[in-house]
Amino acid sequence: MDKNSNEPYKRVLVKFSGEALAGKDGFGIDLEVLEYVAREIQSVHSTGVEVGIVIGGGNIVRGVSASKGGIIGRTSGDYMGMLATVINAVATQEALERLGLFVRVQSAIEIQEICETYIYRRAVRHLEKGRIVIFAAGTGNPFFTTDTAATLRAIEIGADVIIKATKVDGIYDKDPNCFQDAQKLSTLTYDRALHDNIKVMDDTAIALAKDNALPIIVCNMFKTGNLKSIILGNRSLCSIVKN
Repeated sequence: MDKNSNEPYKRVLVKFSGEALAGKDGFGIDLEVLEYVAREIQSVHSTGVEVGIVIGGGNIVRGVSASKGGIIGRTSGDYMGMLATVINAVATQEALERLGLFVRVQSAIEIQEICETYIYRRAVRHLEKGRIVIFAAGTGNPFFTTDTAATLRAIEIGADVIIKATKVDGIYDKDPNCFQDAQKLSTLTYDRALHDNIKVMDDTAIALAKDNALPIIVCNMFKTGNLKSIILGNRSLCSIVKN
């Protein structure tokens, strides 16, 4: 299947931030938001598509922010951030399982008592069996963001596309919350995103996606049904980064 077509996808990786789970409080996990996200993922899974997920940890701790005060080093701060993603992954697993779905959490850091350690072939086998796989702890290395981790995992599992689920309906040439004349970009190239410093994802993630011809979709996950509609082929609800 042509990844850039309007046909339904077979396998996708959904990336969303930890802050998305925090709700209005801006910190921790809002259980109503968690349930909403789980139901949106359930609707995507109901189409028959295989689903991988990567969640950030910013609702608990961000590595860069933790290291800014000088007390915590960047490496330790990043490992703290990885552990935060494990917390979010386990919470999301619980929410999805309450809806009757089969879910596995795989961590890039070994935590045997809580979840599986990431093994590429095992992850693919879970997906083939219809299980949702949540990839936690980033790449397992400091100095890499969850954007990069999501892109890496998407490539490894052979996803058709990576979906960055946000609170906006796509990519704009400037911040639509600050500029009334901001223009939505329905499509743009990897090169333009990098050259114009359009923060779709961090530069490492975009460059990795470009090298592997992995399309990046940016959409609003907080409009009910958006994710499912995009999976089924409605690309008018999002922006796409591709060659």
